[in-house]
Amino acid sequence: MEIKYNIDNLIPAIIQDNNTKTVLMLGYMNSEALEKTKTTKKITFFSRSKQRLWTKGEESGNYLNVVHIKLDCDNDTLLIQVNPVGPACHKGTDTCWKESNIQNFGFLSQLESIIEDRKENAEEESSYVASLFNKGINKIAQKVGEEAIELLIEAKDNNPDLFLNESADLLFHYLILIQAKGFKLNDVAEMLKTRH
Repeated sequence: MEIKYNIDNLIPAIIQDNNTKTVLMLGYMNSEALEKTKTTKKITFFSRSKQRLWTKGEESGNYLNVVHIKLDCDNDTLLIQVNPVGPACHKGTDTCWKESNIQNFGFLSQLESIIEDRKENAEEESSYVASLFNKGINKIAQKVGEEAIELLIEAKDNNPDLFLNESADLLFHYLILIQAKGFKLNDVAEMLKTRH
């Protein structure tokens, strides 16, 4: 496929973390910058202000190591997935939108934030989660054990609704347990990555 450069012979390049899928930044490439990026496997842009090529990280050491280069359906925008070395933004933040570049698990990350809030405010909260934190690690671990047994029982039967409900209960209580131990879901994901 032929790349459609704009009137300035540039193509926008969206830079995305290959692991977290967070968009890190946007830059522009001409054909020479794209060729250098492919050859070196490090992101090289065409600087519109300096009118020259520049490799991201050439001064800071915060390189963007290329994993995949994709062209969109109109052939006029690149999506480049990278493994970043350090922050992507020249201002020192993970992204040019001042977002943290951490793994996001969608609704599970939202639920994890709610659990964290209930943990931090357990003394003032009257929620079920706060009551578990107030009762301590033994009670939380006991609940995980109970839910695991209930899931195993439902796994042997043929009721998909009960199986999914018990699965949700176990996962919910597990999220509480890992926070009680001072960890997050991202820590577990990183451990799994080391085993991959």
